[in-house]
Amino acid sequence: MRSASTTRLLVLAWLSALLAIVAVPVPALAQPVRPVAQECANRQLPPPPVDTSEQPPPGEPSPSPLPVPATPAGGERMAECGLVLPGPTPSSPRQLTAAAWLVQDMETGEVLAAKDPHGRHRPASLIKTLLALVVLDELPPGEVVVASREDAEQECTCVGVVAGGRYEVEVLLRALLMRSGNDVAHTLANAVGGVDVAVSKMNALAERLGARDTRAATPSGLDGPGMVTSAYDMSLVFRHAMRQPRYAKAVATRQLMFPGGPGKPAYPVYNDNKLWQSYPGFLGGKTGFTDDARHTYAGAASREGRRLAVVLLRAEQRPIRVSEQAARLLDYGFALAAAGSRPVGTLGQDAPAEAANSAEQPEVSVAATSAHDPFGTTGWIVTLLVTVLVIVGMIVAHRRGVLHRPD
Repeated sequence: MRSASTTRLLVLAWLSALLAIVAVPVPALAQPVRPVAQECANRQLPPPPVDTSEQPPPGEPSPSPLPVPATPAGGERMAECGLVLPGPTPSSPRQLTAAAWLVQDMETGEVLAAKDPHGRHRPASLIKTLLALVVLDELPPGEVVVASREDAEQECTCVGVVAGGRYEVEVLLRALLMRSGNDVAHTLANAVGGVDVAVSKMNALAERLGARDTRAATPSGLDGPGMVTSAYDMSLVFRHAMRQPRYAKAVATRQLMFPGGPGKPAYPVYNDNKLWQSYPGFLGGKTGFTDDARHTYAGAASREGRRLAVVLLRAEQRPIRVSEQAARLLDYGFALAAAGSRPVGTLGQDAPAEAANSAEQPEVSVAATSAHDPFGTTGWIVTLLVTVLVIVGMIVAHRRGVLHRPD
């Protein structure tokens, strides 16, 4: 009887130990950092420049790359470097040449489809949207700005600003967005405090909007040291801009009479966006080009109560024009929306404030313990095993004492 009782005690001890092990709360696994795939060639930097336009002035260092957030803004799939499509769905349009693109629902901020959304490329004149937003915040539409000789001598594309010319802010704003005038951009930048101040304000606005892949180096989009953006960021900025009535009206203006300067008549300036002639429901947009950036594009359209927008970066005009590529992406987006496809991301879902380069963020082991449990899983297991051994030892000692006790 005593032997059977002792055996039962041993069994109960082992069962208790096993239950304790099962009941120990398993520490939460550390969250893995953003995966770094081999194809993410432009995770930190755009492709190398083809000329010297991005070299800093003598004696000044090149800007360091912007840090890469450990978690991508917009959701996990926004970290992908290739096509980001919603599940089983028709393939993306053919003959797209853009290295990165994104299709969004402007009402909800949902990302319907994308390609390398956080890949870093140069914006070219799409960066003028940030300048336009700064102007909207700071300059009343009727304020008169006098252009300088430096404004008039900017590298073109130009609208025709002349030194000493007097221009209302609203006229300059529309010419900036309709015809992408670099002379106009320089004039407006001086009006908000000077080129350096304007660029600083543009970058501060990008930061407030959550555009952490973006850094302006010039107000016009001409290539400069450290200039960079992403399809995600430009989509975020463009969506915000299209919510501003003056911006939306400016990009929708088809023709403008621009002042000819002292003693000269005004002349017409036309919107350079090709989709005005060919895409029903087009709402306006922005074009861009530099040798380093290649072709860039942002545009929006409305169909059956939906408003969608597209952004393309680093595109080429062959085999089809960039505007036609944008039209195909808009069609694709409307088809996805009509089919009720699940979004692949969200604009405006900010990444955490902390950021780190891949070299500073090693992959976290899936066996890593939670920072809230410094004791660790191994410590719990060792403690339980020791406890079991102590219990067993006590039982064995008790049993021996019983067996050898005198009657």
